[in-house]
Amino acid sequence: MSSPLAPYLSLAIAMLVAGVMAVAIVFVASVLGPKRPTRIKLEPFECGSEPVGSARQRFAVKFYVVALLFIVFDVEAVFLYPWAVNFKDLGWFGYGEMALFAATLVVALIYIWKKGALNWES
Repeated sequence: MSSPLAPYLSLAIAMLVAGVMAVAIVFVASVLGPKRPTRIKLEPFECGSEPVGSARQRFAVKFYVVALLFIVFDVEAVFLYPWAVNFKDLGWFGYGEMALFAATLVVALIYIWKKGALNWES
């Protein structure tokens, strides 16, 4: 009697070997690697310049709003690609659905623009 998961056995073995190798490489590198810490090596690296200020500073809420907006419109681009590939097969129905999707996002963008969420000066 064959299990329905039998075709995935080779994939499971490959993933197990990859995981074991990843852990083994990190372990061997930490054990055998050189350990000569100096004052310069222990400093945080930031594009070759000296760090200024605290790394624990607070960011404005607008930064997060813009980041979320970027994610929303990035997801829109992810949905546009398969639609564009299947444009001829979808016909007018697919065109209408994508127009509705894009219109929803445009209305949302106009709303946020009017609310001033994209205005950094205020």
